[in-house]
Amino acid sequence: MNILLSSVIAAIVLVWGIDVSANVLPAATHPLWQLRQEAMYLSGLLSIALMSVSMLLATRPTWLEAPLGGMDRVYRTHKWAGLLAGLFAILHWLIEMSDDVLKSTIGREGRLPKEKFSGVLEALRDLAEDMGEWAFYVIVAMLLIALWKKFPYRPWRFLHRAMPVLYLMLAFHAALLSPLDYWQQPAGWLLAVLLVGGSYGAVRSLLGSIGRKRLAVGEIVAVDQPAAGLTTVRCRLQHGWHGHRPGQFAFVTFDAGEGAHPFTIASADRGDGTVTFQIKALGDYTGQLAGRLQAGQAVQVEGPYGRFDIARLNRQAQQIWVAAGVGVTPFLAWLESLQAAPGEAPAADLHYCTRDRTGDPFVARLESLCAGLPGIRLQIHSARQGQTLDADGLMRDLQPERHSEIWFCGPTGLAAALKDGLRRSWRGRTRFHQEAFEMR
Repeated sequence: MNILLSSVIAAIVLVWGIDVSANVLPAATHPLWQLRQEAMYLSGLLSIALMSVSMLLATRPTWLEAPLGGMDRVYRTHKWAGLLAGLFAILHWLIEMSDDVLKSTIGREGRLPKEKFSGVLEALRDLAEDMGEWAFYVIVAMLLIALWKKFPYRPWRFLHRAMPVLYLMLAFHAALLSPLDYWQQPAGWLLAVLLVGGSYGAVRSLLGSIGRKRLAVGEIVAVDQPAAGLTTVRCRLQHGWHGHRPGQFAFVTFDAGEGAHPFTIASADRGDGTVTFQIKALGDYTGQLAGRLQAGQAVQVEGPYGRFDIARLNRQAQQIWVAAGVGVTPFLAWLESLQAAPGEAPAADLHYCTRDRTGDPFVARLESLCAGLPGIRLQIHSARQGQTLDADGLMRDLQPERHSEIWFCGPTGLAAALKDGLRRSWRGRTRFHQEAFEMR
């Protein structure tokens, strides 16, 4: 769990603990009734707090890219905040349902007195309770769908659009049903800040303003299919594009009905608004792109985003670059950007992993780009030819006395295997940079 979510959870537990320590309960209060109530408050606070964070992160705040490590990690944090919020919501509901269990075991005696309200406020609290229950059932359904990776993207995206409305219902529920004494303590102050931030994100989503300031329009210049399952799309952006840094990605909309998809920009910035995307067929939509796109077709590109940036290299560190499959795209942009000044290129070992080098469209391109960069040592690892890459293979290029940087873009399974092998066998000073391209 990253530092942002850990900090939010720790802050909620702290302010909840302050409220608990300040409570003066009736002498006849049964410990189990007290435990139930405080557990219900804590689970509710954690759920709405994490949901608020998730809604705020959905606005794609560029100011969080540096502390979180890029927009890819902003979205990963958004996803985990939403999943954790759903789990705490389920816990909150289960604790609420334990009321009948306690009544049947220890009886009604020792229950904490309920806060008394009347008039409009009582009616609003009743409405808030109903709205929270309705939203909860939908949230649970969406949580199950989010965990079901085989659920089609398009209907998932349509259902996900309901999230801002559900959040506002739950924010109303939290604000009306929180204990009155919260609003005079840090618990209420923190809750208020989170509700404002989450509501800001929800309203921006409903208004369709997320990413609008970074949206560029243009047209497709060329579409090619260099290999089965791979589509190359070159676009020229005319309005709103201010260039990109090698290694960044963008949200691309070819079809308004399908919506935006994130793709790494596989070309360097030439200053003419031209960008190239290498798109692998990972589903129904991307698998049909080659037949659906054509030159002259309109395109919208939002971005650029990301911190997988060649400008962030530590020139004093030994550079190890690892790409696998379509994960080579940011490195293509890196290598293109270095062609103008080969003498300024860093020394690096570039490892490219492929299933079969003989049919791989990226091999020839990599060899061509690296030919003019004597400091870049290209190594092709072809599984069909028995040339797989493991941690031992990386360590052969590492010098124990030097600090090392590994930049990785490819399947998460390969990344995990390499990191695990380095952790077990390598005692050098190594920093591992990785694209976290799981937006759903």
